[in-house]
Amino acid sequence: MTELSSSNLDSAVQKPGISTGDPPPPSPHISIGVTTTATEAPQSPARPVNKIRKISVLPLVFLIFYEVSGGPFGIEDSVNAAGPLLAILGFIIFPFIWSIPEALITAEMGTMFPENGGYVVWVSSALGPYWGFQQGWVKWLSGVIDNALYPILFLDYLKSGIPILGGGIPRVAAILVLTVALTYLNYRGLSIVGIAAVLLGVFSILPFIVMSLMSIPKLEPSRWLVVNKKMKGVDWSLYLNTLFWNLNYWDSISTLSGEVDNPSKTLPRALFYALVLVVLSYIFPLLTGTGAIPLDQKLWEDGYFADIGKVIGGAWLGWWIQAAAATSNMGMFLAEMSSDSFQLLGMAERGMLPEVFAKRSRYGTPLVGILFSASGVILLSWLSFQEIVAAENLLYCFGMVLEFIAFVRLRMKYPAASRPFKIPLGVLGSILMCIPPTILIGFIMAFSNLKVAAVSLVAVVIGLVLQPCLKQVEKKRWLKFSVSSHLPNLME
Repeated sequence: MTELSSSNLDSAVQKPGISTGDPPPPSPHISIGVTTTATEAPQSPARPVNKIRKISVLPLVFLIFYEVSGGPFGIEDSVNAAGPLLAILGFIIFPFIWSIPEALITAEMGTMFPENGGYVVWVSSALGPYWGFQQGWVKWLSGVIDNALYPILFLDYLKSGIPILGGGIPRVAAILVLTVALTYLNYRGLSIVGIAAVLLGVFSILPFIVMSLMSIPKLEPSRWLVVNKKMKGVDWSLYLNTLFWNLNYWDSISTLSGEVDNPSKTLPRALFYALVLVVLSYIFPLLTGTGAIPLDQKLWEDGYFADIGKVIGGAWLGWWIQAAAATSNMGMFLAEMSSDSFQLLGMAERGMLPEVFAKRSRYGTPLVGILFSASGVILLSWLSFQEIVAAENLLYCFGMVLEFIAFVRLRMKYPAASRPFKIPLGVLGSILMCIPPTILIGFIMAFSNLKVAAVSLVAVVIGLVLQPCLKQVEKKRWLKFSVSSHLPNLME
């Protein structure tokens, strides 16, 4: 993980090859693959970037924290599926297979293309705008599906104290009210969302620090070595989906790159700090929960950490963990919606979506993107928890395959291009780094059920058809498409 540490960031910075001012004189250059010709969409005026407050390191760390994790809420199923030993090992080993490679690629590509399109622009640059659109479609859809979880989980944590929220009209009304309230907070500005993420993050992490310290006299390390006590076999599908869901989405922050202050240094640093924070926020609660109390594997389901807190510290600690879990879901909703809506803005600025998606509110936020993302959350909130996790994982896997291909192809095609942060690996090393996570993607797909696979396949097919349809809409001039003039080109 030293490649991403802040100590070597400055040494990784090269002379930038990104032009952000007037167009450069005629010279060979690398087109990012989504620019237009005279016969296509015109350029729109540059936006007044100086009026939009940029995100600094600390809020960015907690936005990444909430994009990926939000705390140990949701990891309980790993113990249920495989027992303490495999759960602990999974959250130690999995980051080396998946999280670190994804974070490194995000640091390199996000600083190479510091704009709100994020991974859409990476794939467009390497494979062309058609596949860039497919990347945007599956990633946005997986993000919206992911966000549909959080109002549901928020109410699940509250229903033990407020039983009326367990179902029926009160539950539906509560989901709508919560979604509207958090959507409004996103509308009010990314700086507000960043501050909220920091406050919510501290509140969510503190009870687990307290619980870990209080559990020390009660720890029995032999309990950590149990594999599937009193249960037959390992539920590999649940185990892998739980690990994957809790340790992915490192690339989501790339869709906010255009809103980051000095992204060439801020983004890699924030990714490193967030990676450490996420892994520790999983390992210590797992060690505490499995080592301090006798194992009853069937009880390890969502919300069980609150019960563990009551056993270790008393009712007050259990209630604190329950409140932290509820607020954590609010933080994850805010971070995910910011990423999803700014991705749509970035795609519109590149002419992939109608110009209306590039319109900003007076707070600098993508109004139409926020409304679209919120509508998707409400429409998908009827799905069950495990169906949501499995469906979003499959769509996310498809997008990650495109990202790995784009990363390697850009390394091969444009080795001399400016990369403000560069992973210290050659082409062969880059390929080898992408092999383990790609194999893992194969396992995730292999263990998916037919229903989820069919729904995900239909979603992918919709994207394959949607892009040509939008090109026809542009050609017929039914809607206006344009490329923002402030966007840079990557120079040789």
